[in-house]
Amino acid sequence: MEGLGTVASALLALGLVAVAVALSFYERLDLEKDIGVAVVRSFVQLAAVGYVIELVFGLESLGYVLLLLAVMVGFAGWTSARRARGVPRALPLATVSVGVAAVCTLGLLLLLGVVPPTGRYLIPLGGMVVGNSMNTTSLTLGMIRDDVRARRPEIEASLALGATSRQAVAPILKSSLRNAMIPLVDSTKTAGIVFLPGAMAGMIIGGAEPLEAVRLQMVVLYMLLGSVSIAAIIAGLLSYRSFFTGRHQLRATLTGAE
Repeated sequence: MEGLGTVASALLALGLVAVAVALSFYERLDLEKDIGVAVVRSFVQLAAVGYVIELVFGLESLGYVLLLLAVMVGFAGWTSARRARGVPRALPLATVSVGVAAVCTLGLLLLLGVVPPTGRYLIPLGGMVVGNSMNTTSLTLGMIRDDVRARRPEIEASLALGATSRQAVAPILKSSLRNAMIPLVDSTKTAGIVFLPGAMAGMIIGGAEPLEAVRLQMVVLYMLLGSVSIAAIIAGLLSYRSFFTGRHQLRATLTGAE
């Protein structure tokens, strides 16, 4: 925003947050506290990561970039596991899903020479990959957990008729993977018509040529579509097994979501 400093612009934007709080209070949604916590946390976390990224850029070391990405993956796995409470071994499952998606996606971009191996590219792109993979992993784990509980009699009937655990849970796995990927698929379909994606909008606001912004946004969209697909599939294939014993029997106790 021309003529205003960064801090002043952020403070003015808080007016929109006040609108959200007022609407929540008016409609009795009981989200005022969550909105306040979200604003404070985002401010602290973004400010902190800004200083960290500036430090990493100054060091110009690929090792520090990879270390920062590893921390992102670890925190994403922890966050996803908290959302997927009730899924056995949720923390390692979520961390592996997000980590493999990040490694495969960023590794392919580097291998094909789409982006250079520098922190200026890897950190923001890695953050997008990790963040979207985390959300998709959380959705996948949560939906599989809820469906396994809700359709337990159906699953046990399939097992009693001789089905394997994979066969018994196949409909649940298919619908969970599909539903977890639909949001990003729909966003990709409508990019440029319904909305301008964040990377493109940010570059244009920053003064970049529109066509250059479009080129980068295409890379980002296709990168994210690939990464969430990988994360969802890995999360689904690993998580459903945790609900069964080695003899393809549904575990006796499935803890509830907290």
